[in-house]
Amino acid sequence: MQLGNNCKVQNYAMVYEPAVLGEGVFMGPAVVLTNDVFPRAINADGTVKTEDDWDKVGVTINGGAATGSRAVCIALVIIGAWATIAAGAVVTRDVPDFALVAGVPAKRTGWVGKAGLPLHEDNGSWVCPHTGNRSEEHDGGLRELVD
Repeated sequence: MQLGNNCKVQNYAMVYEPAVLGEGVFMGPAVVLTNDVFPRAINADGTVKTEDDWDKVGVTINGGAATGSRAVCIALVIIGAWATIAAGAVVTRDVPDFALVAGVPAKRTGWVGKAGLPLHEDNGSWVCPHTGNRSEEHDGGLRELVD
């Protein structure tokens, strides 16, 4: 596992290798990051799987992102920078930067800013109620506007 600087991993979080957590990632209590796309305890011939029988793949969570309590992220997904995963969500697809996702399976329900608050739409752009920063949707994601 790679753990970036300033991450916070809460109690009972399960982070299986080869997960990668970027700088400043928050993992709530009991979050699970899986590492096996096709899990089995035994091989097709009935023999017990050994370490060499697994093709481990990891979840990547980019910088500033947050995962809520008991969220599950299924291996090979990539969580975008500053995204927020709601408590109890099951993430089965990649999540864009700044996306807010919730549900089973998780779907985008809005956008969040770097302060972690939901953004509000204002004349075609998205505004952070805390910082006042503006962003625009672009190619299925969100990008901050620079003044």
